[in-house]
Amino acid sequence: MDLESGKTCYAIIDPSISAEFPDITDYRNFVGMIRALGFKGVFDMSFAVDLSAQAHADIFTDFRGKYRISAKCPSVISFIRKYYPELTDNLVPMPIPAIIMAEIIRKKNPGDSMVTLINPCLASRLDIRRADATSPVDTQLTFPELRELFTLKKISENSVEFSEFDPPNGRTGSLFPMSAGLMQAAGQFENLLDSNFLSEEGRQNMLEAVDEFAKTYDIRKHLDLFYCEGCIMGPGMSATGHKFRRMTLVTEYARKRTGITGKDEWTREINSFPLADFTRTYTPDSQILPEPDESEINDILSLIGKTGNDDIDRGCQACGYRSCRDFAVSVAQGLAKAEMCHLYGTKNRQEYIRSLKTSNDQLAKAQKALQESEKLAREEKEMTREYSETLSALLQKIPSGVVIVNENLRIIQSNSTFIEILGEEAKTIDEVIPGLKGADLKTLLPPQMINLFSHALQHNQEVLHKDIQMENRMLNLSVFPIKKGNTLGAILRDLSLPEVQKEEVIKKVTEVIDKNLEMVQKIGFLLGEGASDTEKMLNSIIKYYRSED
Repeated sequence: MDLESGKTCYAIIDPSISAEFPDITDYRNFVGMIRALGFKGVFDMSFAVDLSAQAHADIFTDFRGKYRISAKCPSVISFIRKYYPELTDNLVPMPIPAIIMAEIIRKKNPGDSMVTLINPCLASRLDIRRADATSPVDTQLTFPELRELFTLKKISENSVEFSEFDPPNGRTGSLFPMSAGLMQAAGQFENLLDSNFLSEEGRQNMLEAVDEFAKTYDIRKHLDLFYCEGCIMGPGMSATGHKFRRMTLVTEYARKRTGITGKDEWTREINSFPLADFTRTYTPDSQILPEPDESEINDILSLIGKTGNDDIDRGCQACGYRSCRDFAVSVAQGLAKAEMCHLYGTKNRQEYIRSLKTSNDQLAKAQKALQESEKLAREEKEMTREYSETLSALLQKIPSGVVIVNENLRIIQSNSTFIEILGEEAKTIDEVIPGLKGADLKTLLPPQMINLFSHALQHNQEVLHKDIQMENRMLNLSVFPIKKGNTLGAILRDLSLPEVQKEEVIKKVTEVIDKNLEMVQKIGFLLGEGASDTEKMLNSIIKYYRSED
């Protein structure tokens, strides 16, 4: 809505303003406040209600075998077109009063203009935006939105002068916001014995009335229906307020409005707008989905703990459906979810709580096991550290050079004797990288030694006591697998060292004794005392070197 667009703006006011604005003491102040917003014309919709009421009364009284449904409530009209399309032709062929009033305004005020409807009915926007015709109403405001505009523009009852509605003025059409108000505006009253129509209001009553009307001919009454409990309880009203107080306010307002326009003047105005100019034919707009298979419906009923028998299943209707079966059908059609069922949702929540408790218990057990595992891992890590430190200390005590390498012949660990044997370059590296960890063995040993390492790694075989010349020294190398294809250990000894020489002499003499023992035994009877003397001599050599150690 743009009141500053340059177009002439007109406002249509629903009679339910009296129920919304009891704080405004005189309706003429209210009209003045509307004009202060920028509206050139302010019209009371009750005149259009009087016209519509006359049309309804004519059709209801001139019965020709077809019972009708009033065309006053946009929600009812839309509901019938969508979900009872076979009853579309039973709607009274008249637009809703708001549309009638807008057409009257445009007839009286031709030219480029904008018409705004101010009422509590959100469903009236369906008529404003309908696709089958161009609506004479451009925009719509609810009463709370109107209050916001008054606040924004700082307009109050004290800031304006009295102003009257622009003609034509209605009379009893001001009763429209209440049930049966339309028919009473036409002089028709709901008499239980003689009246030919039934008035109902409220969602549930409306649904049941339409359903019974569609299924049976026994009603034999026209229907006058509101989806809400009258417009006075529409969604576009402020949240505060009570129904019966609002009914009283509407009644008092209607009494005032009836006395403003004389009956003769009102009759002339009514006759100047032939009813034939305002007819409207409604067309079906079926939104009915295919009926699901009975088995699918029963499965859903079983899921929510129902039998499908309405006599057994006393549905609470908290889901919004009239029965558990209707709800199950909507679930099968994808219009609802099983969780909308209060009992099913409660059951699911209880199961979820139990499941959550079980999960929490399992989580607590897992957490405890994890803590124990972490404790064990810490203990094992500490043991491994201690073992590693012990092993490292032990390696340092071994007089021979010891080195452990991985599959890429990179040093994992070595002792100080090994570094000492390698020489000054290795000592320099050791100062930067203790134990030569990560150093490439291939850069520290000659190729013939590296070949022995490679052989032991590839064939997973020990290579023992190999004497190899390295620079000016003779070294003895033994290589052995620690972990197949992955880790090797090696012992390197410098044969030029005195202690190593003594050990080697003892070792070699021992080997001589072992190798010749069998032969000595075989030829002992030939050698006699000579063999025995030889063995004594060799043993004395061994004892001598050992005593030197």
